[in-house]
Amino acid sequence: MEKHTAESCSKARMAIRDTLDVVGGKWKLVLIAVLQSGKKGFNQLSREAEISPRILSKELQEMEMNGLVSRKVCDTKPVTVQYELTPYSETLTDVLLSLEKWGYQHRNKIIQGIELTSK
Repeated sequence: MEKHTAESCSKARMAIRDTLDVVGGKWKLVLIAVLQSGKKGFNQLSREAEISPRILSKELQEMEMNGLVSRKVCDTKPVTVQYELTPYSETLTDVLLSLEKWGYQHRNKIIQGIELTSK
């Protein structure tokens, strides 16, 4: 086990900030979760993630820039665009699973607290 030093704590904070710069915010991890079931068109992503097209466009551009999502323009009329996760996005699997587990745990804690206070 690594000893906690000022330097190791500083490096840890920097790593967390770097991670949050890439996946932080309300939508990126949700979009990754939606795309885990396969390729999606822009409108389908907007509906499934319940996100406005303007914000979705911005989030997808940032995710593509960071190598998490690939964008393919299809030769259709009208032109359609398909989005899918890149192999690099799989490096976030453990993060997503941990967040999901914590989310269930937290929701149950809150529900139990509400049930206890309403009795």
